[in-house]
Amino acid sequence: MENISILTPFELAKITNHRSGEIKFGEKIHTLPKDTNDYEYIANSEAKFVLIGLPEDIGVKANLGRTGAASAYESTLKSLVNIQHNKFCKGSDLLVLGHLNFDQEQAIAQSLDPKNKEDRKKLFELVEKIDKEVSHVIHQICKAGKIPIIIGGGHNNAYGNIKGLALAKGKPVNAINFDAHTDFRILEGRHSGNGFSYAYEDGFLKKYFVFGLHENFVSKSVFNTLKELTSRVKFVTYEELEVKREKKFEVELENALEFIKNEPFGIELDLDALPGIPSSAMTLSGLSIDKARHYIYFMGKHANASYLHICEGAPELDDSKNNHLTGKLIAAMITDFMKAKAE
Repeated sequence: MENISILTPFELAKITNHRSGEIKFGEKIHTLPKDTNDYEYIANSEAKFVLIGLPEDIGVKANLGRTGAASAYESTLKSLVNIQHNKFCKGSDLLVLGHLNFDQEQAIAQSLDPKNKEDRKKLFELVEKIDKEVSHVIHQICKAGKIPIIIGGGHNNAYGNIKGLALAKGKPVNAINFDAHTDFRILEGRHSGNGFSYAYEDGFLKKYFVFGLHENFVSKSVFNTLKELTSRVKFVTYEELEVKREKKFEVELENALEFIKNEPFGIELDLDALPGIPSSAMTLSGLSIDKARHYIYFMGKHANASYLHICEGAPELDDSKNNHLTGKLIAAMITDFMKAKAE
């Protein structure tokens, strides 16, 4: 685990706000002990879930988006460890591995201009390097029989999640994505807008459903691609659900699950689909936070739900006094998933 910054018990205790008469998540969460066989320990742990942070926004920059997603993991962890450990959700079900260390890549990316053709190629190469790191750790967690919860970074990391799960299962897998965008764009070099199209092209993604797609954000060429792949790629738009009211939210959840449930599948959620959440492509119009949380819970209940990935949140883009709230929301979504799997 040479590229993982392991969360230590000392670091965990430092961010856990102890209070008399209460038991916080941080007091029960598992961490990786020093000098252990890493994945063997994970496999034998009582924890069902393994949390890994991806503090990077290189894929976002390569996609000409606003950077800031690198800050989501730290913000989330500070909120998560201070949730109450109780009968509804137990901190002991979670092992926090730590975060993949992308400091070097982030430093290189900072000096690159994505509008410069050569610089953008270098950003694509950095994202490919991140893909390898992410797919390796997700593969190992899944192979250990645990369920990864992946936080932070751009949606480029969907590729590594899908590849890692597919390698662990020995076959292509499915994915559902609550998102304003398809992230199924052309194969022009790796960035946050084509994680799913690359996973599909490389044979790791079998079926893909986009939930709550914004009609105004999808190019004609992408819509044409989706039309050609209709047996393996489906979607329902935000406008169909909330503006035109042609379709019912709960019915479409069931339809989406029916489409992907026969294989192991990943649950993806892009925070730029939610109104007012600081992200690389923030929107003021979208499906509600409550519906997003229900989506995670609904999908998470199925036995084939194999990971949760929440991405694109960018607390550092929130210049208000409440810039901790994005991390607090992600922490709530993590517990929604844990509760669903417990049932």
